[in-house]
Amino acid sequence: MDRSAGATLDKASAENFPVAPFFLPAAWRDDLMAVYGFARLVDDAGDGDLADPAGTAGLLGVAERPPAAGSDPSATPSAQPGPPGPAEVAFRLALLDGLERDLDRVFEAVLHPGAAEAPRHPLMRALVPLVDRRALTPEPFRRLIEANRVDQTTARYATYEDLIGYCTLSADPVGRLVLAIAGCAAPERIELSDAVCSALQVVEHLQDVAEDLARGRIYLPAEDLDRFGVTEADLAAPSADGAVRELVAFEAARARTLLDRGAPLVGTVRGRLRLLLAGFTAGGYAALAAIEAAGYDVLAQRAKPDKRRLAAKAAAIFAKGR
Repeated sequence: MDRSAGATLDKASAENFPVAPFFLPAAWRDDLMAVYGFARLVDDAGDGDLADPAGTAGLLGVAERPPAAGSDPSATPSAQPGPPGPAEVAFRLALLDGLERDLDRVFEAVLHPGAAEAPRHPLMRALVPLVDRRALTPEPFRRLIEANRVDQTTARYATYEDLIGYCTLSADPVGRLVLAIAGCAAPERIELSDAVCSALQVVEHLQDVAEDLARGRIYLPAEDLDRFGVTEADLAAPSADGAVRELVAFEAARARTLLDRGAPLVGTVRGRLRLLLAGFTAGGYAALAAIEAAGYDVLAQRAKPDKRRLAAKAAAIFAKGR
């Protein structure tokens, strides 16, 4: 696997929850890392965070991005201040189209082994044995790509319901893939998993308010900004004032309610999968605790979960099953 693909996988250590912990069977760890590699690759393409955008474009047969007028040609897009310009948006959309074409090659390679063109990106090639072994369908992978297309065209969400609708593309497919890998994707589990995944996505948005604003995006619903009297200028401040803190506390309570709704998923399974799902769920609760400990000031610095608190919460959830 090339250096940029390895750098993408290395980002797993910075997530709120353990992606492929040691206690899982080796085959599960490989499968989960393959899913993570795909999801992280797609997110990095959509956010302008690829380690080697030109190299990725070349692999996928996508034309390189033309330099923006007045920009430093040696700088990566994420190093450029402010939201992306039209040329950068077009490049990101082209990369996402290229990744979807490579996803098609994944499924063609499974259907016609030895005859179909192999996927071009190493992280996409890693999906082939997973898709074959677990009989996965393209839908959850396509939804993750579509979420990043939405990010190029939608920078504001009017209502909380609109935001949750986005989460059905950006987060819920990951939980469904985990259940499919474990062979326990029953409808009632999928419903609970969707609640956990959407909650985790909302929590991540709360952690990343300042970073998202720098990218030109606000995931806090506009109706809630109005309700608490918070302006976009308030979100650009170096620290949160009282109104912003009240807004973040309100959204955190919503996320906790959603997480509480999905947490019983843990009690529907046993063994190492139960421990994995307890870890995912505990990551959300630990991140919420970190936001609360910061006084709901998510602008001064990113609220990071305490690993000891996360481990203790995971143990409690594992024992109780929720």
